[in-house]
Amino acid sequence: MEEKVILVSETDDQLGLMGKMEAHKKGALHRAFSVFVFNKKGELMLQQRALDKYHSPGLWTNTCCSHQRDGESSLEAGKRRLNEEMGFHCDLEEVFWFVYSAAFDNGLTEHELDHVMVGHYDNDPVINLQEVASFKWMSLDKVKQDIAEHPKNYTEWFKIIFKEYDERLI
Repeated sequence: MEEKVILVSETDDQLGLMGKMEAHKKGALHRAFSVFVFNKKGELMLQQRALDKYHSPGLWTNTCCSHQRDGESSLEAGKRRLNEEMGFHCDLEEVFWFVYSAAFDNGLTEHELDHVMVGHYDNDPVINLQEVASFKWMSLDKVKQDIAEHPKNYTEWFKIIFKEYDERLI
């Protein structure tokens, strides 16, 4: 059964459900979340997407991201997906949300109202190799510099979300 995303208004009011692929083909605005996990040194855990993902394979991105399920809070979804992809649990705090759109070469569009969450964890993850190829810890300054020097190594949404994070919280 195809996963459904939650269609929303620009003020995050739920409007209905749509199949994930259909929503991405139509560029329909839907609810999503992005998790940023930091260690005690202030470094951000990045993940490299699995090499066989249907879009953006092998690119670096934030610790994890996905879509809430119907009836699931953003924090519940973030914790669920963090465990599914990275193999650990930690407390999360939602720090802001915003709307963005990013089109891909394969005809899909991410048009998301993204809930950005922050957590803290000091161990290495136990990555799910079906979702994640690798991980690394980087300081925010190094992330910013590397995105500027090597933008093609990062997912489109991470570049957008990191800029928002940088402008709002750093």
